[in-house]
Order: sequence, then C-alpha cells, then structure tokens
Amino acid sequence: MKVSIGVSNRHVHLCEEDLKKLFGDDYKLEIGKEINQPGQYASTAKVSIKTNKAIIENVRILGPTRKYSQVEISMTDAYKLGLNPPVRESGDLANSAPITIVGPLAEINLENGCIIADRHIHITKEEAIEKGLDKVKTVSVKVEGEKGGILENVKIKISEEAYFELHIDTDDANAHLIKSGDFGTIIYE
Repeated sequence: MKVSIGVSNRHVHLCEEDLKKLFGDDYKLEIGKEINQPGQYASTAKVSIKTNKAIIENVRILGPTRKYSQVEISMTDAYKLGLNPPVRESGDLANSAPITIVGPLAEINLENGCIIADRHIHITKEEAIEKGLDKVKTVSVKVEGEKGGILENVKIKISEEAYFELHIDTDDANAHLIKSGDFGTIIYE
C-alpha cells in the first residue's frame, strides 16, 4: 500500500504562555503555509534555538499553540548543538534534552524539551481499519530510487483528524534522496 511522504525540518511547538513570553502578550501566530495535517500550519514566526555549544537561527514555529513547548530537530542538528536527544513521539518530553528558545523579547530554557521525532504515519481510525493498520503499532516503509531502502520502526499514529502521510525528518529524507510528496510502500511487520 502506497503512502505519501512529508519531510519535516527542525521546528518548534509552543504553548500559549511561552509564545507570549517570547513575542508579547498580544502576539498571535499567523499562517505562513498550510501543512497537510488538518488545522496545522507553518507560521510566519521564527525563533533561534541554542545550547552552550551552538545556536541555530530562523527555526519555524508550527501552529496552532499546544499544551506544551517542544523543539524537534534532526540528529545532524543535535551534533551541531552538542545534544543527544531521544527519538520520541511528539509530546513525550520526560527526560528529553534541554534547550533554550530565543525570541525577540525573551529566552525560554526548557529543561526537558528537545527530541528527534520518531518516524510515524498519520491516519484516522476509520482509514486505519479500512487499510488494515488498526491492529499494528509499527510498520516498515520501502522507498524506491537511486538511494532507496527500507525505513523501519515507523509508528502508526491514529487521530480523529489526519491526512494519511508518513512523516520523516531531514536526515532520513537526505539519506534516501526523498522529498515531500514522494511515495513509499508500507510493509507490514
């Protein structure tokens, strides 16, 4: 079964309280570009992320705001920043890597806030049942091409609203010469 692929660059999710600290009480995220997942978007706002070792500027904030703040990076970014963040599902921040988010008005130090997002497929419950993915937790996805291969340990992420899509980070994409909009084939484990 084919699945479209979305490549996710480094980005930040903010809670409302942290957004106000970084940008001011009246600031609201503006939509820069819609993304495939319903209700989510790349905002026009950017911040910097930093550690004692390095800083990465112009990191996009994804909207809307969430109940927590987190930074998602690739392993290549982690090397630059001198971090060793765990591979996790979004929102699973316990014992994750510390990082500082720098905005125009303030800095926020997240003691547990930086992860490398796991590979995952967004899907609704109805689609999961229809496609036979409702009883599996992980699959593998085969990608074709000059540097094709198999992406293992791809989690199935069922939610009420979802666009059927595999999300990988830039390291996975670069390793296999994948770009957003390419397709892979789901292999059941």
